[in-house]
Amino acid sequence: MGETWTIKRCLDWTRDYLKDKGRDRARLSAEWMLSSVTGMSRVELYMNHDRPLSQDELDIMHDFVVRRMKGEPLQYITGDTQFRTLTIACAPGVLIPRPETEMLVEEALSYLDAEVLGAEDARPRAELPWNAQVEEARREEEAAREVSAERAAQVAAAPVDFGGGAGIDDAQAAEVSAASALPAPEADSQPPQEAPRQARVLEIGCGTGCISLSLAAERPGRATCIATDVEPRAVALAMRNRDNLGIAADAAVFRQGDLVDPIQDEERGTFDLLISNPPYIPTAVMARLPEEVSRYEPRLALESGVDGLDLFRRIVDAAPGMLRPGGLLACELYEGSLNAAANLCLSAGFADVRVVNDLTGRPRIILARRP
Repeated sequence: MGETWTIKRCLDWTRDYLKDKGRDRARLSAEWMLSSVTGMSRVELYMNHDRPLSQDELDIMHDFVVRRMKGEPLQYITGDTQFRTLTIACAPGVLIPRPETEMLVEEALSYLDAEVLGAEDARPRAELPWNAQVEEARREEEAAREVSAERAAQVAAAPVDFGGGAGIDDAQAAEVSAASALPAPEADSQPPQEAPRQARVLEIGCGTGCISLSLAAERPGRATCIATDVEPRAVALAMRNRDNLGIAADAAVFRQGDLVDPIQDEERGTFDLLISNPPYIPTAVMARLPEEVSRYEPRLALESGVDGLDLFRRIVDAAPGMLRPGGLLACELYEGSLNAAANLCLSAGFADVRVVNDLTGRPRIILARRP
């Protein structure tokens, strides 16, 4: 009888094998694949390093290693990835979510909180590794608001001084006493409160649905997203992700069609935000992409003409008819295309055009406001 294949032995063998064959991130690949096979987290793998693997687990792991050796992305092999606070299902034919797109969602939330929902109604943001300084500043701001609220409460509870401290006569005291004894108004006599403002979001090119689903999940009950994609497989996967995550169907609506074709007439001009991670790789750059991207991920979701802006031009043309006055256009684009993209927005009459860098300091996101 041969040596038992434990978790540790399988991890060590897979790591060494992938490394010897020249595959990048060999240890991470081994951990990620075995986590998917066993249903354990990466930490749990090391806590249970001596657990024997079943034959079924070994067979699945063998298939995973073969696929990884051919260059298939880990996300397609294991069937999911992490995006902000969510576990997003991935499948061939649909673009894999990237960390840069998490920043696009963060920019969208900052705008919605500041100008649509109101800061007092905002839910706490996901504490992501790259925005620790931002989170610290937000916590300090929250602490300051709590101190202000305490001081306001103390002022409200302080005795009222009638007449600069000279006291009040018996008639005034009786009047105050009678007023305080009056019954409280009936609840239904209070003026009705307005319903909380709902953010309306349009996403073009939803892919896995990670953008709209993150907005709906991080602002539950406050954001309504309608997302389109020309690829039926993407729409089906986005709907599956929505159902898996337990997000309400009316909070994230997915429709199949080209750009804004699926948007109904009465919906046009009502959106606070138009957000997109469109295809943006220039044709000449496609040949330089890593093999696991160019060979396995859908070209339709990657390439966008000579300058990478073919689809973005169509979005800019459609955006004024979709956004309400003051609404925001937010797109992720190729680093070498942002200057041209900004000029396109200005030529189309957009205001407050701004470029945001990604985690590596490269230009990545464009923001523009409909006047």
